[in-house]
Amino acid sequence: MLLMLTWRQGTHILSEVSKKDEVSLADFISMIAKSPIVRASGTAVFLTGNPDATPTALLHNIKHNKVLHENNIILKVITEDTPRVADGERITLNRLSDTFTSITMRFGYMESPNVPMGLAACRAYGIKFDVMSTSFFLSRRALRPAKNSRMPHWQDQLFIGLARSSDDASRYFHIPSGRAVEIGTQINI
Repeated sequence: MLLMLTWRQGTHILSEVSKKDEVSLADFISMIAKSPIVRASGTAVFLTGNPDATPTALLHNIKHNKVLHENNIILKVITEDTPRVADGERITLNRLSDTFTSITMRFGYMESPNVPMGLAACRAYGIKFDVMSTSFFLSRRALRPAKNSRMPHWQDQLFIGLARSSDDASRYFHIPSGRAVEIGTQINI
């Protein structure tokens, strides 16, 4: 029970801290449209928990590499409360601009969330997808205890340990290791 309560409280605090630094995706797209940024060929997929906010990996990629791909997919994966999701209900697609598309993929709790397979199914919606010309950008968060944490120090350490032991996102989503790019940030909780 202690582990579950610590995980729940820690993820709630982490979510609040992360929301403070979010940039609206719509604002980001309109700002980028006016910018003479270098475009790389191919497709970039940015996994996110909030498709209305600009993924951290996208912001850091532009900040450090000063490049944006020709096609960019903002991808949210949801695990539903049903064992399986019908193929016709798996994908929701929303074109945000000529270069940005928001996709939500749904999987049942008994299914293994295979992102490349789901993206291949997006060809029916007009999305050109070739796994060999696609880069998957994942945000890796290094958690640190904050000086004024809302949890006791021992609970901070327990939550940070639980977060470190969680499964690797690229493996969980079946992303080929040669196609994944992890961009890290440090967050004080």
